[in-house]
Parts: sequence; C-alpha cells; structure tokens
Amino acid sequence: MTDALIQLDNITRTYRNGELATTVLHDVSLDIRQGEFVAIMGASGSGKSTLMHLLGCLDRPTSGEYRFRGENIDNLSNDQRASLRRETFGFIFQSYHLISSASATENVEVPAIYAGLPRAERHQRAEELLTGLGLGERLGNKPNQLSGGQQQRVSIARALMNDAQVILADEPTGALDSQSGKDVLALLKQLHQRGKTVIIITHDAEVASHAERLIEMRDGRIISDSGKPAIPAINQPSSKTAPPHQPLQPRQPSILLADSAEAVRMALRALRANLFRTVLTLLGIVIGVASVVVMLAVGNGARQEVIDRISSLGTNLLLVRPGAPNTRRSADGTTNTLMPLDAELAGQLDNVLASMPEMNGRVTLRSGNTDYQTQVTATSPDLPMARDWDVAQGVFLNAEDNQRYAAVAVLGMTVANNLYGPGANPLGEYVLVNNVPFQVIGVMEEKGATPWGADQDDVIFVPLNTGSLRLIGQRSLNSITIVVDDLNQSQLTQEAVRQTILQAHGGVEDFQIRNMASLLEDVADTQNTFTVLLGSIAAISLLVGGIGVMNIMLVNVTERTREIGIRVATGARTRHILQQFIVEALVVSAIGGALGVIGGLGFAAGLQALGTPIQFTPGPVVLAFSCAFATGLIFGYMPAHKAAHLDPVVALSAD
Repeated sequence: MTDALIQLDNITRTYRNGELATTVLHDVSLDIRQGEFVAIMGASGSGKSTLMHLLGCLDRPTSGEYRFRGENIDNLSNDQRASLRRETFGFIFQSYHLISSASATENVEVPAIYAGLPRAERHQRAEELLTGLGLGERLGNKPNQLSGGQQQRVSIARALMNDAQVILADEPTGALDSQSGKDVLALLKQLHQRGKTVIIITHDAEVASHAERLIEMRDGRIISDSGKPAIPAINQPSSKTAPPHQPLQPRQPSILLADSAEAVRMALRALRANLFRTVLTLLGIVIGVASVVVMLAVGNGARQEVIDRISSLGTNLLLVRPGAPNTRRSADGTTNTLMPLDAELAGQLDNVLASMPEMNGRVTLRSGNTDYQTQVTATSPDLPMARDWDVAQGVFLNAEDNQRYAAVAVLGMTVANNLYGPGANPLGEYVLVNNVPFQVIGVMEEKGATPWGADQDDVIFVPLNTGSLRLIGQRSLNSITIVVDDLNQSQLTQEAVRQTILQAHGGVEDFQIRNMASLLEDVADTQNTFTVLLGSIAAISLLVGGIGVMNIMLVNVTERTREIGIRVATGARTRHILQQFIVEALVVSAIGGALGVIGGLGFAAGLQALGTPIQFTPGPVVLAFSCAFATGLIFGYMPAHKAAHLDPVVALSAD
C-alpha cells in the first residue's frame, strides 16, 4: 500500500450567478493512490465532470482541501497549477477537444510546446505516439478528416505527449461507436498496466466495469466506493498496438514559448483559418501604412523643393527693402527711401562680400517686328555672384558700363527666347527698351521659377545709372542685396547694416532687413508643420486599421474560446495565451505594415513619375512600419488579455 496521490477532504463547489448559488459538490472526500484504475460513475448532473475539473486543476473548490502528493493545491500559483496540468495530468475529453485548424500531429504536439520541448523532438514523439495508436497514415489530417474513434485516439496521444502520470478521461466512449469504444477502453487498460493512474468519468455501468475501483456519485455526493485495493504489479503490455512509452527527460519550461518561430507559425495557422477576414483586417493596416508613407514622402518632397528654390536665391544674403518694419510700401512710392549711397555704405562693412542695389520697372521691348513686355532691373556688376547666376552667352555688366551710363543690356533666357527664338545668338543685336536702343551683350543661364512661382528668367538687366536715368526715372532703390561672407556671423552683420543705414537716414528706420538664412529656417519650420499635419491625417487611417485589428482579435477570442480552454488544459500558462494572441496581432500588423510600405513606395514613385515632388527617406518608412507594429501590440493586448484570463472550465464548454 502506498500513500495517496490525490486526497480530497470535504470538497464543496458552489457556482454563483448573481445572488443565485448552486452547489454542485457537497463535502466530497476521496483518496486515490498512484497506479489505480478508477471509474467515477453517476447520472448527468451528479457532479462527476465538476469533480474531474477539480482533480485536473482546471477549477478550484469553493471550500475543502485538495492535496496532490501531499501539497495543498490552493497554495499553488496559476503557473504552478499550469505546470501540474502540463507535466502530470493528461485529459481525454468526450468531445475530443481538438484544435480544428491543426493537423493530428500538431494537436498532439500542443502540450510539448508549452513544456519547452524542441520542435524536432516533439514532432518525432507525436508521430511515434500516433503511429503506435494506428494513425500513422493520418498524421497530417485535420480533425474534420478523422472519424470519431480516430479523433479520440489523437486525444489520447495528446494526453500521453508529456508522459502524463494521471489520465483523466471524461466519457471517453460517449461519442463513439461500440467497436471504437472497446478500442479506447483497451488503450486505457494498457496505460494502467504501465503504471498510469487512470480516472474515468462515465455514466455507463459497462464502461465503469472495466475499472478496478468504482465510485458512484449522486447529487454531488459520493454514495459508494468499491474500496481501495492494493496496487497490482505493473505489467508491461505485450500488444504490438500499444502506444510506445518513452518518458520525456525533465525540462525547465520557459515562461514564454521556447521557440518564437513556433508562436509565429501558430499565429499564421490561426489567421489562415479565416483568410477572408484576415485579408480585410490587413487592408486596413495596408491603407494606413501606405497613407503615412505617401503623405510624408509628398510633404518632405514639397518642403525640399521650396527649400531648394529659396537656396537657389542664396542663403548668405541680407535683403534690404524700403518701408518701416511690418509695413507695406505705399502706392505712391513715398517710402522708397533706399538710395545708392546706402548700398555703398553697406558694402564697406566687415563680412560683406558685395552690396548689390536694384531698381525695377516694367518695360516694353521690341526687336524687329516682335514686341514683348517684361521687367527691367537696373543693378550692379555684383548680381551674378549675389544671385549665384552665371552668364550663358556673352558677358555681364561691369563698373565701366555703369559709370558711363552705357546703353547695354543682358537678357534673361525667357526674354531671349521670346525675342529671338530658342537657341538663337542675340549678342550684338539691338533691342528697343521703351523706344531706347540697348545693345545685347549677354544672356543669362536659365534660372527657373522662384519659390512663389515667378519666372526669374523673364527680365532684362541694365546698368544702375542707365536704368535710373533713361528707363525708370527714379533715384531710389527697390532693394539692396548684401552678400555675407561668414554665414555664422550673419546676425551680427545684419545689425551692422541696420545701424549703418539707420545713421545715414538720420535715425529714421524707414527700411527693413530680411535674413535669407532665417527665412529658410522659417520656411523649413512651416513645411515641417505641414508634413506633420499630413502625417497626422494619414495616421488616422492607421488608427482605424488598429481598431480593425482589435475587432478581429476580439472576434477570434470569442470564436476560439474552446481552443483557449484546450491549451490551458494541456498546460498553457496565462502568459502563453497572452503571448499567442499578441503575436497574432503583431503578425497581422507586420504583414500589413510590410505590404503598406511596398504599396506606399510604389504609389509615391508613380506620383513622382507624374511630376509631383517626392522625397524618399528611410525615416517615414521606419516610422510607418513601427507604428503598424505598435498598433498591433497596443490594440492586440486587450483581446489577448481577455483570452488569457478566460475560465478554463467555461472555455472548454463553449460551442
């Protein structure tokens, strides 16, 4: 005689539904020794299934004490109870409780996954168990491709996967035909002969007769117990059909799944089971990620184009314009108080490379029978350096031209093309400017449009003195462009220019200075804000996709409640279930993120081909994919948490 393996002392189990309390077990006391073959028999509603759930640590008693190997089960944590289910108990259910989306081999492997057994080892052991049970040709079949007897054999193989010492069989023959039922009972007897403790829950007296000990229950109480016979000698079975017995080496199970790749495989299998719904969920993530990629690429492209255009004007420039700060010039031009002397004084300051005066007006040009209206700019020889604008043909104006009031002109490319045609050489030709003949001495390279869309090539340049006297009729300047040598000293130079002109104007600040470097920073900041706005709008799509992930995962939890119960019964810890559903959400988000990135880059490339300014940088791609991944993690946690905390007994009974 040995000490009791299982001891129940005055166990009571009461279920509560609001204020309604239903007691299913009443002061049940029971001892079961290792190696016994016990049948617990009773009519439906007698409490025998509840007793099995308590014995298998799937449920907790309301009162009383349950000791396994002398240790009080109530003192064990949830993870310790999961370890008992994983390493000690093997469940054989009446309705088989197989995972419908998994093959026979994969169903048998489930307990070993949570025990941390390497994939190759558990796969080999599962195949050996199934082959020993006569299912060697059905290893890859799913439950709906197996008969009832075959499904029950898969359930038995799963119970043996981790070398369980206690087999709990709930109505193991209830859903089987007579021959399949006999085969299952024969297998249970063989397991008993190997020293397994076998506990059958049944309402059938014939099934119960195969056990060596019979316990009868009625209305939640034990009404009879055939006794506690001595444990017979353990005999090795001689049947060649008996399942192989290769005890597993003790292993320390990991808190998370030992093989992260296995978690991903399980997630992919679950997602394939509802492929259409998964595709719809992916679509939300794909659209969200693609929107973020495209929006940020467009925003960055627009910002870069504006910055490039402003940079083409020069970033080391100070622009001095007439009029007091924060005011506009009046229509009669009375605020045009900048004079050529102001430009000369500014040009003498330290850190100033050039000081270029400008006055502008509208003129009509005539060459042959062609008339053309454009802007005339009277300026100094410093313009090519100040504007970083080279001459394509001929030469630019020089100091001598200005001193002798020479009637010479340099044409912008747009003007040259309109007057003489593309590719023509107008050097030496005369053009009438407001009926004043000017000789063309040069043509500027094509400059393009300004950031605000004006054509910079639609202009004719003449010497400052000539333009002032013969074309524009004023001495005041429209602007002064100052070229700064050391950009780091631009703020100090700006203040020096301000003080110099202020002194020349008798202390009246009737001008304003704009630093192009500061302008570039302001524009960049504005464009950044615009890009963030675009990204935020696109992120709404990603948020909607995340909500879709959460919805699909909540539906998954509802539809797969029984699967969760099966996994818990086979040893899954709370963290295992939590991890599984989070991984599924992450897999959906990762696949959707990858497809969204590819689609977004492709769409952006199409826009670029159509002429939309696009800037491809890794930042938006990484950001979009990371957001998709984070979306899966955040929105997947709630369904995963719900799944991980389902009551295993309730989960197993779900439809």
